[in-house]
Amino acid sequence: MRLLRAAAAIALFAMAPACALKPGPGRIPLHVGGRVAVDPDESLRFGWPGVYFEGRFKGTGLNVVLENGSDRLRLLIDGAERQRFEQAGGSVDARITGLSDGEHSFRLEKLAETQFDYGRLIGFYPLGGGKPLPAPRGNARQIEFIGDSWSVGWGNTAPGRNCTPEDVHNTTDTQQAFGPEVARRFKADYRINAYSGFGVVRNYGGSRPGENLPSLYPRLLPSARTPVETGTGDWHPQIIVINLGTNDFSTPVHAGEAWPDDKALRAAYRSHYVDFAHGLIAGKPGVRLILMGSDAFIADVDQVAAALSKAAPGRVSTVHMSGLDLNGCDFHPSRKDDQHLADLVQAEIERIHPPAPWD
Repeated sequence: MRLLRAAAAIALFAMAPACALKPGPGRIPLHVGGRVAVDPDESLRFGWPGVYFEGRFKGTGLNVVLENGSDRLRLLIDGAERQRFEQAGGSVDARITGLSDGEHSFRLEKLAETQFDYGRLIGFYPLGGGKPLPAPRGNARQIEFIGDSWSVGWGNTAPGRNCTPEDVHNTTDTQQAFGPEVARRFKADYRINAYSGFGVVRNYGGSRPGENLPSLYPRLLPSARTPVETGTGDWHPQIIVINLGTNDFSTPVHAGEAWPDDKALRAAYRSHYVDFAHGLIAGKPGVRLILMGSDAFIADVDQVAAALSKAAPGRVSTVHMSGLDLNGCDFHPSRKDDQHLADLVQAEIERIHPPAPWD
């Protein structure tokens, strides 16, 4: 899995784990899905895949103000797509007018992955004398997804496997990846903490040694070592789904890496995976872990689950990923595959959480 290549300097002034944006004068209050860094002026910087912002207003028009980085964003009003923001490095001051005079809902969705970049949302404002309305309430159900490019949705809307880096950027739609699809089926809020090319201990081809997904996980922006998340705020997922291992094992260990052979790599993978997962469930007695694995590493995932279950009995299970056509970019899951993966995860959630409120 090739890493996305871009560069940006990160200059952040403050941080906070946020699920809601406190409005400034005229600014519409928001429900925030995903992790963001909050600046002193209450603008929001975001970099993890699948972030979304939801709000409500009364009036006939909406003003959207943001800095786009190298992202691709989709704006929906009353459930219908109204505009996309896809110009890299662009400042956006968009005005959507001509709406019926009344109450409206909107949602801004991050589509693409931006590993070394970030976007900045300054705010939404009603036009023409309109009025901000209270932010939508978050869902009681919350699901977190931790993974790599399969969780990002790398090139999942592409017509075939052969893609340029530009094709990957333009055909990745995290909102159509299996994680958001699962969350929609359960009417749940979601976070996608995923980074293409990264694994538990080893990245694709042995790249960027010393870094891995667990080392990025505490960050509010994957591209910056600080700020880090120091509290959970309103985020208390009942289910955490982890899909990590493809990059650890998809290329052979080569000379100079930290592991002399595949056997040593697998032992390190299992040990670090157990430690990472223990940290995720520590102090969270109600959370359930679902660990995903393909043929190449499901045996290791099963061993990780068994080890975790000794300390957290009945709280860890596995899903074996199979039956995929991998017709997305660079042999990644296609939209058809995303639906299949969502079916597998849905079935496991329904098995461990029979139809009933999760809270």
